Amino acid sequence: MLAALVLLTGAVSAWAEASTIVVLGDSLSSGYGLPLGQSWVSRLDGRLKAEGYGYEVVNASIAGDTSSGGLARLPGLLEAHNPHIVIIELGGNDGLRGQPVRNLRANLVRIIELTRAHGAAAILTGIQIPPNYGPSYTGSFARIYTELAADFDIPLVGFLLEDVALNGELMQPDGLHPNARGNEVMLENVWAVLAEIL
Repeated sequence: MLAALVLLTGAVSAWAEASTIVVLGDSLSSGYGLPLGQSWVSRLDGRLKAEGYGYEVVNASIAGDTSSGGLARLPGLLEAHNPHIVIIELGGNDGLRGQPVRNLRANLVRIIELTRAHGAAAILTGIQIPPNYGPSYTGSFARIYTELAADFDIPLVGFLLEDVALNGELMQPDGLHPNARGNEVMLENVWAVLAEIL
């Protein structure tokens, strides 16, 4: 009886540890400019619970963060939360600052590698940036996400802000961050991919 209880306790503990989703992102996921609970990540947490999936969501997103910042934070997050899934939403600030595309690629590659080495599944969310730095830079930037998803055979949310970015009714006045309604659409964009692997 005691042995069975120990085995059951261990199984429950392992299940609990494997049932965490970490969202590693920037202001698009941190809830920048929104009332508490209105970000797509908060809505994801609620939807998972409502549909009985049992996952806990850890929003490890920081406004202004870059891919290098996310990479620096990732080992500690993996150790602390032992996630089953890591949703990677980074790169927008790299692009807005005109940082070299090769650096973004290298950082995302390392993030994916560390995630998988820890035993977690990686989901990549594609980001597109305004054409401020010219079509060559913008195109190279956008292609990183599709290329890495193919190289690593991981799920890809093609463009996190699909059906949001050019719709003024779904954006905050700064023109960069979606409002609460926009975050509802972002959740649907993520859910369409995430639901396939839950």
